[in-house]
Amino acid sequence: MSPAAPPAQSKRRMLLLLALVFLLPLLLSFVLYYGSGWRPAGRTNHGVLIEPARALPLAATAVPSGKWSLVYIGRGDCDADCRDTLHYMRQTHLGLANLVPRLQRVFLVSANCCDRDYLAREQPGLITLNADDAAGAALLAQFPPEPRASTIFIVDPHGNLMMRYDAHQDPKGLREDLKKLLDLSHIG
Repeated sequence: MSPAAPPAQSKRRMLLLLALVFLLPLLLSFVLYYGSGWRPAGRTNHGVLIEPARALPLAATAVPSGKWSLVYIGRGDCDADCRDTLHYMRQTHLGLANLVPRLQRVFLVSANCCDRDYLAREQPGLITLNADDAAGAALLAQFPPEPRASTIFIVDPHGNLMMRYDAHQDPKGLREDLKKLLDLSHIG
């Protein structure tokens, strides 16, 4: 028969075993997250993140700062896609209820500015900026060039382009992402 381990040594082994049980998963997760390129596949946003976020040039300062912005880029003669996207943007904005004052809608007009009668009648509160000059071209160059006919962009209060959404998708996703951003944000 082997002699029993002294009680102090047994207690140390138990303490070491408990420490390993609790600290090993933490250490493993730290190594996986920071020591490798692996990231969890799950995501909670509905839009497409623009990575890295892009700081918009000074031409964007024509937009009142301090608010989150929903931005649509289109021609000023505003065809059916344009009108549908502006409607989607307005309804999403209105659906935010008490968060509405922290958000503004911006229409960047790339050419043929503007059907002002339609915009005043159907889109009250919409900020319309003519981007049909050199400063406007520099601003528009910061936005992804893929088809913009039904794309809405989110710009933070510091002028960083962050996300984009397809207006043909369910507006619930855009509304949920905006609520999350505005609830978590201490700016704007």
